[in-house]
Amino acid sequence: MKKEVELPNGVNLNNLLEKLRELSWGAADILKAYARGEKPPYDFPEVLSVQEGGDGPVSAADLAVNSWLIEGLKASFASVKWALISEETAKEQLVIGEPLNNQWVWILDPLDGTKDFLQGTGEYAVHLALVNGNNPVLGVVLIPELEELWIGLVGSGSWCEDRFGNKKPAVFSSRKEISEMTLVASRSHRDEKLEKLINSLPFAQKQIVGSVGCKVAKILKGEADFYISLSAKTAPKDWDMAAPEAVLKAAGGSFTHANNKPLKYNTGEINQWGCLIASHGRNHDLLCSVIQNELLSIDPSFSV
Repeated sequence: MKKEVELPNGVNLNNLLEKLRELSWGAADILKAYARGEKPPYDFPEVLSVQEGGDGPVSAADLAVNSWLIEGLKASFASVKWALISEETAKEQLVIGEPLNNQWVWILDPLDGTKDFLQGTGEYAVHLALVNGNNPVLGVVLIPELEELWIGLVGSGSWCEDRFGNKKPAVFSSRKEISEMTLVASRSHRDEKLEKLINSLPFAQKQIVGSVGCKVAKILKGEADFYISLSAKTAPKDWDMAAPEAVLKAAGGSFTHANNKPLKYNTGEINQWGCLIASHGRNHDLLCSVIQNELLSIDPSFSV
């Protein structure tokens, strides 16, 4: 049964969704302009500069979308008691080991898949999730090059919109047995341990895709069935996973650790260590069990 979405005091769901649509399509226009070497709208810098950061490249496009979304939410909901954190502001906002002292937190990745964006694959996305406590309640995954805006309200459902407001629901595949399933795997975040794990699993097909949001969209459209993230020297961050999880979970899918424990956000630790599994939810328990057993045979010391 669908439930009413809990939101902070003073926030109307319809008004919030309308604002998120406006901001999302504005972000799409900014990113597509940068991707094509055109002047971006809203007076953002014309030249796409790139800086190498500790966790990968940071581009002018990241910073423009970050500013566009954060300032847009602040201007429209100035009196609402929520915090906004993003990949671009985390170093200034967070103290290791200390969660933000807010019940409601927006977690933003203005450009998930920066390498794919810079390489021109088109497999990049914008992630925006509203978290209550440690759990996402609303997620937005925008895929500009496909003109897809995925919105998920946990407990109430997920759908995809185009910029004209046409909607279509998530449609998972009917594949249930692992031997029938299609794995969607990362293009850039690959190491020997993940390769061994993938090669040990009895799935039918594999697709290589960029951004986590793009991978989850493949599952939501029934084109793939599950995705595995495996931390190594580094791990995905809260902003990589929160919005895709919200949209997938709202559609009835699952996104957990390999031991089936849930992901948690705003815990004081932004890294999502371990083995994370996203799936359409059919046979998720078995999928987790098989992957966990294979992983522990590859590396018994790995903490899932």
